[in-house]
Amino acid sequence: MNRAEPAVESLSQRELRNESGRVLRAVAAGESFVLTNSGVPVGRIVPLSEPEPGLSITRPARRSGGWSTLGVTPKRSEHSLAEILDEIRGERL
Repeated sequence: MNRAEPAVESLSQRELRNESGRVLRAVAAGESFVLTNSGVPVGRIVPLSEPEPGLSITRPARRSGGWSTLGVTPKRSEHSLAEILDEIRGERL
């Protein structure tokens, strides 16, 4: 037997701002909302007890291109970053 999904109420940014108390009480009672900005859905407000949506990973992330291909090795300094910053700040005085 399939349970029918409850209708999710649409909620504008202005309604959320002006009626935040009512919205929080409704969420605490188990209701969910779709948050809109100028009529465009931008987010969802759901109770913490609702299961998180599963995200499928199509491929693992990896670095390629950009700075990672330059092969730059960081230079080691005999002074710590704090010492260098103190020296720079001292020159301003």
